[in-house]
Amino acid sequence: MTVAIGFRFFPTEEELISFYLRNQLQGTRQDMHLVIPVLNIFYDLEPWDLPKLAGELCKGDLEQWFYFTPRQEREAHGGRASRTTASGYWKATGSPGFVYSSDDRVIGMKKTMVFYKGKAPNGRKTKWKMNEYRAIEALSDPYVAAPPKLRHEFSLCRVYVASSSSRAFDRRPLEAHNNAATTSGGASGTSHAGGDHYNPAEASEDEFWELVNNLEEHAIGWEQLNEI
Repeated sequence: MTVAIGFRFFPTEEELISFYLRNQLQGTRQDMHLVIPVLNIFYDLEPWDLPKLAGELCKGDLEQWFYFTPRQEREAHGGRASRTTASGYWKATGSPGFVYSSDDRVIGMKKTMVFYKGKAPNGRKTKWKMNEYRAIEALSDPYVAAPPKLRHEFSLCRVYVASSSSRAFDRRPLEAHNNAATTSGGASGTSHAGGDHYNPAEASEDEFWELVNNLEEHAIGWEQLNEI
């Protein structure tokens, strides 16, 4: 398959979860692996080795790379996920947040990690970062009250190098970008469909933990937010 010159893969967070991750969880649309391959990125792979393992149609991208990451065997047996490589480790930063659809439904969760070189807890922080997304199972009947279920079989990871430019992932006109930055007020923690570029007001801490505590399956690796 060939694509036009100038092709770039820049999906929104809603597209990443509602289309790509959900199709992966359902085992459909194998053609998606041309842009998002399945890869165990937390084992032997260093972040700087990941770009050359990107999807066939995204190997020329220089800003961000996407991967479906299967649940580790130790997670399936109730253990904690390994985030260590030969030269360093991934460490969670901040708190995970909801990802909302364009009609304001919670469709997933997102956490951010930074790669440190060396051994914990004295590693040296690098510019390599990752957003890890997990889907929340949609209810077949929206009128039936039931706790949401966080899907663990696969997560979708976006790997990138932190940029000093606030427009690193932003492809809107500069005027729209400035208006969004002005109205966003610097809030963080919650992502909306077009919210890859700024974060609207976040849910309260009590609301966040109430949702997490009601999940049918414990979110292994998400409770210890600031541990490796």
